[in-house]
Amino acid sequence: MPSLSLRINLDPDGRVGPGKIELLEQIAAFGSISAAARGMEMSYKHAWDLVEDMNRVFGKPLVAAQTGGRKGGGAQLTAVGLAVVSRFRAIERAASAAAATHMEALQAEIDAG
Repeated sequence: MPSLSLRINLDPDGRVGPGKIELLEQIAAFGSISAAARGMEMSYKHAWDLVEDMNRVFGKPLVAAQTGGRKGGGAQLTAVGLAVVSRFRAIERAASAAAATHMEALQAEIDAG
């Protein structure tokens, strides 16, 4: 069955898609940018760059990070970060539902091949 992948272009020059949303979800799950990066097989720097880009695009922090030390650091999503993830997943569900009939028709064309 075909699948739908959603990327949203944001004004003026940002975008958010499944990779950035998964990164936010992993940060929420692990409480750590570095653990999220490891889980997604990306460098910590790349993960941090993506977080900084999202913070810039939305004009406020999506992730609140605490620096390391004896007790270690950590990170959690802010209310804005949680809202961005929730809204993206809702848009994704709505788009998939709206496209379901057309996706099935595409698969039928392949199956009839």
